[in-house]
Amino acid sequence: MTTSRPRSNPRISKLRRKLKQCGADALLVTNFKNVTYLSGFTGDDSYLLVTAKEVILFSDPRFTVQIETECPNLEMDIREPGTSILSRVGKAVARTKIGRLGIESGSMSVQLYQQVRKKLATIEVKPLDGLVEELREIKDKTEIAQIREAVSLAEKAFAVIRAGLRGDKVEKELEAQLTYEIQRNGGRGTSFPPIVGVGERSALPHVAPTMKRIEEGAFVLIDWGADYQMYKSDLTRVLFYGKVPAKMRKMYEVCLQAQLAAIKAIKPGVAISAVDHAARSIIAEAGWGKQFRHGLGHGIGLDIHEAPRLAGSVDRPLEPGMIVTVEPGIYFPGFGGVRIEDDILVTNDGHEVLTSVPKSFDEAHVSI
Repeated sequence: MTTSRPRSNPRISKLRRKLKQCGADALLVTNFKNVTYLSGFTGDDSYLLVTAKEVILFSDPRFTVQIETECPNLEMDIREPGTSILSRVGKAVARTKIGRLGIESGSMSVQLYQQVRKKLATIEVKPLDGLVEELREIKDKTEIAQIREAVSLAEKAFAVIRAGLRGDKVEKELEAQLTYEIQRNGGRGTSFPPIVGVGERSALPHVAPTMKRIEEGAFVLIDWGADYQMYKSDLTRVLFYGKVPAKMRKMYEVCLQAQLAAIKAIKPGVAISAVDHAARSIIAEAGWGKQFRHGLGHGIGLDIHEAPRLAGSVDRPLEPGMIVTVEPGIYFPGFGGVRIEDDILVTNDGHEVLTSVPKSFDEAHVSI
């Protein structure tokens, strides 16, 4: 078996440098998303061992053909029926003479940790948190292209929903249609269960769709995204129809102004807290600071929520290659809520808005 591909993999090279800085001889990657990121294998129930010279994927017979297809040059160790993956890991660790093994303490369960300690009792196990996740914060060209496609799929699905919006449709129907349209155009599905809230239900940031009809309100909030080759997009829009209350229009316009100010502030070297302040201060000046009850945004990638987190308490600077959401919101329980969300790429000299769904108040007004 060969390991030529992993050795030339820049992600593996960066991880090895981090391991050396941490004083670990190797890392046992047990987070399936991190296995995918480092190896290209899109299955689950598999571990990856990264040493100074080797990269070994441990899996079971269900995935043999898939691994050979997705990672043709990656060394794989397939357990036999009745044996455990950790027993195979233990033999590889002994063979490669690892003295200090790093583990992903941030995502490993207590049960798995105890099993690792039992199987690898003769070596030092070093908890390491977030090594691969830190690498995932900066997207490479391939990842950016995949997220662009995830954005495109989400936008195509929303265009169909918007064009076909009718008063007798219900929230759950829109949820199902979004999923169908994304899959029909080649996506794996939605990034997360879509959020659809009609009228006063839009004031619940993570509301689950029900059988409430569109015609029971004057507006609907839709938060959705697409999964393309395991990479995610995340968007939110509010659609208005019929007679819109003056308060709701003002809420929307303030929220949009806040979002545009935050997006404008995004560029390399700018503190995340400053971007959050750019949006939050505008909403506070309108007298609605307490109605903006969540962070400004988050990174997206293999997970729908990943680092970096956009919040006022985060002072770290933005870096080129980060892709983040910007999603300020204003919520009044019993009346309604507004959230406007786009996906933003931090570039070498500024930013690029990856999403293009219209969002001015007039463009958000539709007929049903």
